[in-house]
Amino acid sequence: MSWWGKVLGGTFGFVIGGGPLGALIGAAIGGVFDKGMEQMEAEEGAGGSAGSDDQERIQLAFFTATFSVMGHVAKADGHVSKDEIRHAEAVMNHMQLPPDMRKAAINLFNEGKKSDFDLNGVLTQFRQEAGRRTNLYRMFLEIQIQAAYADGSMDHRERTVLLSVSKQLGFPEFVFRQLEALVRAGMGAGGGAYQGRSRSGYSGGHQETGRRSAEMTLAEAYEVLGVTADSSAQEVKRAYRRLISQHHPDKLVAKGLPEEMIRLANEKSAKISGAYDLIKDARGF
Repeated sequence: MSWWGKVLGGTFGFVIGGGPLGALIGAAIGGVFDKGMEQMEAEEGAGGSAGSDDQERIQLAFFTATFSVMGHVAKADGHVSKDEIRHAEAVMNHMQLPPDMRKAAINLFNEGKKSDFDLNGVLTQFRQEAGRRTNLYRMFLEIQIQAAYADGSMDHRERTVLLSVSKQLGFPEFVFRQLEALVRAGMGAGGGAYQGRSRSGYSGGHQETGRRSAEMTLAEAYEVLGVTADSSAQEVKRAYRRLISQHHPDKLVAKGLPEEMIRLANEKSAKISGAYDLIKDARGF
């Protein structure tokens, strides 16, 4: 049974027991969670191994934090635009979430929009669950930056929130700027990269690489890799290998990325490859 099947099935041996993440997922799926918590407490009382599956706990923490913080970022400028709602829905479609999981994601997004949303508490517990999985935090932050650009630009209030998120996840500002460049490089003229895609509209990694590299300028390619036009070929290659390793879908899933989000990781890898190919072609190495 998948991690989400265990959530809905009430098999809560791995679930986040309390704190803001537990409260959020409880609000998102309602009575099923309450029933599961009762079962978990009974298992713990009987000497069961509740909470032993770290991988599934991290997947649930990532899913819960992703969509609730996305709602909070969308509301940071005072209102949630239609573009931001469409972007959130498009991300859900792109992940091909089943109906019950999609409903939970929508509920989490709405919880994040509330004025009493505990951003610091959510991020603190997310870090407690995910530990030192820096690449997982990087993917999380990229998704939030993508959400902020859903309407074509990032409001200064959204930027303030995201810089705070970045800092709390342990990233210096230059890393935030590099991730922002990666997101911008994949944005079309209409805003969010997922807009206009159907459930079956996902293109494979190689096709995506070619399309993205064609849209990307050379200056953007350098920014995506975090290097400059003065960087040596060896420095460019090192930057590329490091970023590809950080965004490798299999490695991210192994560290706790929900498998439903693997398409997003594939697209990030494609953008990095597109930037590298563009620089290679321009410089002839």
